[in-house]
Amino acid sequence: MNVVVKPLESDDEKKGKAFVHWKSWHEAYEKLVSAAYLDKLTLEKCEEWAFQWPENTYVAIDDGKVAGFVCCFGHGDDEPDVGEVNAIYVLSEYYGKGVAQQLMDTALDKLKDYSRKELWVLKDNPRAIAFYKKYGFHEDGTEKYLKSLEDTEIRMIKE
Repeated sequence: MNVVVKPLESDDEKKGKAFVHWKSWHEAYEKLVSAAYLDKLTLEKCEEWAFQWPENTYVAIDDGKVAGFVCCFGHGDDEPDVGEVNAIYVLSEYYGKGVAQQLMDTALDKLKDYSRKELWVLKDNPRAIAFYKKYGFHEDGTEKYLKSLEDTEIRMIKE
């Protein structure tokens, strides 16, 4: 396996990113979020998003196939010192193979000039929380309920 992380560029990469988004949600969140939400999260919807918002996205490519992706960006004028890891997803067949680590390393490198990094994670997702803690993120006590998911997210920060 020779995974390369690079900016999202081509239409094929956007389609691959969309597939990872769709597939990973159905693999990882089936028991965490409402079935109604997952039913609405179609491959077509994920493709629409991939083409609509390709910026600040990096894909992990394994032999021409998108294996995962990460999205990260700064908060701009609202919070100029805050950068956010907005999404990080990997196909389950790549779990434990270092792909998520490569993606997180890329995101943190892109956000290195921000004094605070943050991300939101489902409160009932211990696997993801443990992964983020390995990178120095910790829960700051902020929560938000997402009606669409029928679940609560917590904010984790790294300073």
